Amino acid sequence: MIRKLCSGSGLGLGGRFGGVRLSRRFVFLILLSALVTVCFGAIFFLPDSVRIRRFFLLPSEPQRTDSAGSGLGMAVGAGSGAAAGSRYRQTETHIGPARRKQKEKFGKESVSPQIRREVTERHHSLRDSENGAEVLDASNIRYQPLPEAGTELADQDVRSHREKVKEMMKFAWDNYRQYAWGTNELKPLSKSGHASGLFGGLLGATIVDSLDTLYIMGLQEEFAEAREWVENNLDFNVNGEVSVFEVTIRFVGGLLSAYYLTGDELFKMKAIELGEKLLPAFNTPTGIPWALINLRSGVGRNWGWASGGSSILAEFGTLHLEFVHLSEVSGDPKFAEKVMKIRKVLNRLEKPHGLYPNYLSPVTGHWGQHHVSIGGLGDSFYEYLIKTWLMSDKTDEEAKTMYYEALQAIETNLVRKSASGLTYIAEWRGGILDHKMGHLACFSGGMLAMGADDAPADLSKHYMELAAEITITCHESYKRSATRLGPEAFRFDGGADAVATRMNDKYYILRPEVVETYMHMWRFTHDPRYREWGWEAVQALEQHCRVDAGFSGIRDVYNTLPHHDDVQQSFFLAETLKYLYVLFSEDELLSPEHWVFNTEAHPLPVIQKNTQEQVITHDQ
Repeated sequence: MIRKLCSGSGLGLGGRFGGVRLSRRFVFLILLSALVTVCFGAIFFLPDSVRIRRFFLLPSEPQRTDSAGSGLGMAVGAGSGAAAGSRYRQTETHIGPARRKQKEKFGKESVSPQIRREVTERHHSLRDSENGAEVLDASNIRYQPLPEAGTELADQDVRSHREKVKEMMKFAWDNYRQYAWGTNELKPLSKSGHASGLFGGLLGATIVDSLDTLYIMGLQEEFAEAREWVENNLDFNVNGEVSVFEVTIRFVGGLLSAYYLTGDELFKMKAIELGEKLLPAFNTPTGIPWALINLRSGVGRNWGWASGGSSILAEFGTLHLEFVHLSEVSGDPKFAEKVMKIRKVLNRLEKPHGLYPNYLSPVTGHWGQHHVSIGGLGDSFYEYLIKTWLMSDKTDEEAKTMYYEALQAIETNLVRKSASGLTYIAEWRGGILDHKMGHLACFSGGMLAMGADDAPADLSKHYMELAAEITITCHESYKRSATRLGPEAFRFDGGADAVATRMNDKYYILRPEVVETYMHMWRFTHDPRYREWGWEAVQALEQHCRVDAGFSGIRDVYNTLPHHDDVQQSFFLAETLKYLYVLFSEDELLSPEHWVFNTEAHPLPVIQKNTQEQVITHDQ
């Protein structure tokens, strides 16, 4: 056809090139063909950009609305709440109710473009939906987003529970927006902002902490206004001391999660910028970071009360996930190198009875006071060992070994049963057991469930049983209070059994650890009692913590007329409400095969085992 046109037409340019005329129809067809060829070819030579792909996939939607999230838990209709990771599960084989293993692998690309493409494709899938309800091929998904009537997720109660949690989130956010916008947290009784000493002059903790929760729940307008604040007002050049730990888990974790969920470069650049500001904290003789850092001067120090100027295990041991991902998104290994050096120091030290004390000198590299706790001061160090193993696509064997060795020492030395048969994890003070368990330690039920599959020597079943026993104990601490909310710490001595006996242990500050464990236990067992217990917690929060302008902690869980503490903690929006929302959602929402929550409930993607070698090969 091309040869015929060329030989007989003079390329359609008329008589001046041979005196042969073409009809107007042929001229029009040739010009149209050339135009289509140029346009179609240009698309293939465009750079691989999320923004360009979104332009072609969703031409009618503005950029900010797209980022704000028609995906990931979008809306209330059928199919709401499905995670970006749901497509990965289409080829899975069911291997049992306790755990589900990943079999498929990512393509040959780094995790960042892969996750961004997942989110983009999810937005694309919404084009043919009604009222935000995603249209999926149910035959390819083991757990449907909202299956047919009569199956588990069609349960109207479960759906209504999830929507109630979403309403609570919107209520908490709207009041923060109205009365405390731009400050760190809301004082719902005073209807004003709350300044926490953890953040120095850094502002906007609730905004950054809430980004992924807003996005996952499909609160698009709220997410858009949060993003706008981050773009125009989030400033790290402040002359004040911040907690390295708190800023890492809340700000760095929140920004990284928002980036992975949306592909918005703003969040990535902000996370890297803040990561750079935190690096001087590691400038100690051992590489164990200071607890506090002045973001402007880079001068660091430790808390004065911490065992002779020691660093705290739960603080310096809870940076690994975020700093590894900072290296992933920046391409700079220095962030990961900092946290790997911490591990080297810990591995050189002798552990008393295999246990990790809560205090370590960043100057001498020696342990401080021999106090061991799975609650406050120690908790998230152990959590990050197993999560590092999972986030590495189960390649970080050192993290795995450290976790199971620590768990064995904990079970040998700290796990006990009360007179009534409740299993608890005591604290260890220089060889003497203190028979109390903190609310913070209740995360351990979920941690044990997460690590059960990969346990050595056929201990998987045992660890799942231990996880269930710990969860029952923590539920009992709620059940035995007048408000059905748990105290900050509860004891198992002097006749006490999962109840607080001291006034300074009776408060509840909207903590997430118990509902966090409910969520994990539900996902790994599908035992309906965990959803029932989660709903009990929702009702208690509504009855005792909801006030006219937000949610507040209470000072005594055993008093049915509670005295409120007038603080709506940022982690209530980041963790407590997110865990409850996921508890009442389908398994595909932030699937554990593909996402790992940091200790502030910010989801970070699993880094596939072939990512590093593929990136190196690509660079070469």
